[in-house]
Amino acid sequence: MSDQAHAEHDFDALTPLVVLDALESVGLAVDGRLTALSSYENRVYQVMLDDDTALVAKFYRPHRWTDAQIQEEHSFAAELMGEEIPVVGPLLLNSQSLHHALGFAFSVSPRRGGRSPELDDAEVLAWIGRFIARIHNVGAKQAFQARPALNTQTFGMDSRDWLLQHKQIPLDQEAAWLEVCNQALELVQRGFDSTPALQLRLHGDCHPGNILWTPTDRPEGGPHFVDLDDARTGPAIQDLWMLASGDRAQRSRQLGLLIDGYEEMREFDRREMALIEPLRTLRLIHYSAWLARRQDDPSFQQNFPWFGTSDYWAGQVHMLVEQCEAMQEPALIV
Repeated sequence: MSDQAHAEHDFDALTPLVVLDALESVGLAVDGRLTALSSYENRVYQVMLDDDTALVAKFYRPHRWTDAQIQEEHSFAAELMGEEIPVVGPLLLNSQSLHHALGFAFSVSPRRGGRSPELDDAEVLAWIGRFIARIHNVGAKQAFQARPALNTQTFGMDSRDWLLQHKQIPLDQEAAWLEVCNQALELVQRGFDSTPALQLRLHGDCHPGNILWTPTDRPEGGPHFVDLDDARTGPAIQDLWMLASGDRAQRSRQLGLLIDGYEEMREFDRREMALIEPLRTLRLIHYSAWLARRQDDPSFQQNFPWFGTSDYWAGQVHMLVEQCEAMQEPALIV
């Protein structure tokens, strides 16, 4: 994975005409109607065809994933769909799912509507839990060869080191941030060392925004999992913990319902509950580096005008202090 800042704005070249020409190059009869969808990491568009049907085109951020890593994502999605798991994966066009045109890699997927799931609903949580277990049943069958793992090194230490090497932290916050970041990473690694967890292929970024819920009175009602862009190897709890929110009691209840559904399809090792706060800490550190690496993006200031200030980094120090405390508390019980 080579997230590097670039002097040139790669997406500047992705004009609407380039998008339409790229789609035509794979045989799609586009009619010119193009709607940009909410996405920052990649560029995603709803495109209309001459027959008035809609597809979704995803143009990958250059230099982030290799073709081999993207293809592993597509192959994983195909495996899941082959098991009738409601994952929205790319279509095969000209016998391929990954295409290249005009300097960009892209894929095309069916359009799926839906809304965020009601995560206070016990039935919804159990339903989602069952499907996540089915994703993991497939994910456990083989390993990723090209896509990275989620661990202290890849998400934590590499992110810390990149931020320091590229002088992203203001001098008035650097020493405090580095001190607490190192403390946090030591606690993260201690958590991983003391908690055995099966490593399997994951969705990787299973938060409520990546689950589309459709009314259950429809033939394909229920959850649809989208955006496997962050699929990687890691512990099962990674695909569960981001679906819980609120205070400790609320999170315990939500995770309990998710795991109840999960265990209808697959055994869950409750020792992994101890990894929730370490994983949250890694996500926090990784997110700062993710933002910093993308400051050259043409739309960065519009989307993240608050990033990089002393106040931002002071807030990160405070949150890492809180995470150090949370990682030393007893794990949630479900």
